Amino acid sequence: MKILWINNDGGGFADYVNVNEGTTVKSFFSEKLHDCNPEDYLIRVNRQPVARDYALQEGDRVTMTPTKVDGA
Repeated sequence: MKILWINNDGGGFADYVNVNEGTTVKSFFSEKLHDCNPEDYLIRVNRQPVARDYALQEGDRVTMTPTKVDGA
């Protein structure tokens, strides 16, 4: 299934990505930002905060924004 991933880390970008059914927010984060700590990010789905075990749905919009910006 396809979701929109908005990565606000660094330069930031938005792109449609394919994920398997049943993929949770936690596993998606680990896959995309494997060297990062989830506690350092504001993670939202469809502009709302969600639990880490939320299963992504077709057409969801996932935003990952760091809460601490290096050099700021």
